[in-house]
Amino acid sequence: MAKKKKTGKASADMTAEISMEEVGGRTLRVARWRLGEKSDHPPVLFFNGIGANIEAVAPLAEELDDRGFIMFDMPGVGESPDPTLPYNPFTISWTAAKLLDQLGVGEVDVMGISWGGGIAQHFAMQYPARSRRVVLIATSAGMLMVPGSPKALTKMANPRRYIDPDFMLKNFETLYGEGLGKSAGKGGHMSRLKPPSPRGYMYQLLCMLGWTSAPALPFLLKQPTLILMGDDDAIVPLANGKFLNTLIPNSELVVMEGGGHLFLLSHKDECLAEMRGFLDAQEGETAEAA
Repeated sequence: MAKKKKTGKASADMTAEISMEEVGGRTLRVARWRLGEKSDHPPVLFFNGIGANIEAVAPLAEELDDRGFIMFDMPGVGESPDPTLPYNPFTISWTAAKLLDQLGVGEVDVMGISWGGGIAQHFAMQYPARSRRVVLIATSAGMLMVPGSPKALTKMANPRRYIDPDFMLKNFETLYGEGLGKSAGKGGHMSRLKPPSPRGYMYQLLCMLGWTSAPALPFLLKQPTLILMGDDDAIVPLANGKFLNTLIPNSELVVMEGGGHLFLLSHKDECLAEMRGFLDAQEGETAEAA
């Protein structure tokens, strides 16, 4: 029987129900919004970026207030304890499916940003019957990708960006592009970040080592898919979104003009409008390739 330990709300400005869940041999910190409320829409299952904790994307969950929303800290990230063993896209997707079972959730709309966009692709292909629609944000097909700028990627691989606030401030625009680097949202976003453990961060890096979705996407990702990309993203360049759009049969590419890697925050209103329009489309409507 699954064990659950309630821990209440995460913060005064976050309405999620938070608990520590034992899922398939792992302990995960899980946040869920509005699961007990009536909705005309399936809940969103969200996979976060590398090293990012629940609070980093909580504003999106709060805004999509007409549906449930589920997110968890990866092992060794946020307040989820370190994993004993490494994991891969198959096993973490299995873990996510087990979590949905424990929460009594069947079908979901799957979302993922950056690193989490790869997991979102894998989950949707591994569990097609549970994945109604897919939203991919600032992400790629994995190993077969157009790399970002060396300067940005070098800093991206350094866990110091989560541990040292001065380092983050100094290198924020290099890491995330001017789309957010010059916006008023920078300080608010950084205040929500919590450093992952060294093991947690390393295991996330190892999880996607050698992984690519490219050969499988044309055959296994059949769900309507929205691809959101920024044209000023130094970490995952726009070319990767165009590549995904070519590979995924029923996909639509939307580009956020002037958006860096965190355009989800800097272009919040535009992103929400695109997501709502896509997720609320009637069954049978297909995405138009850009």
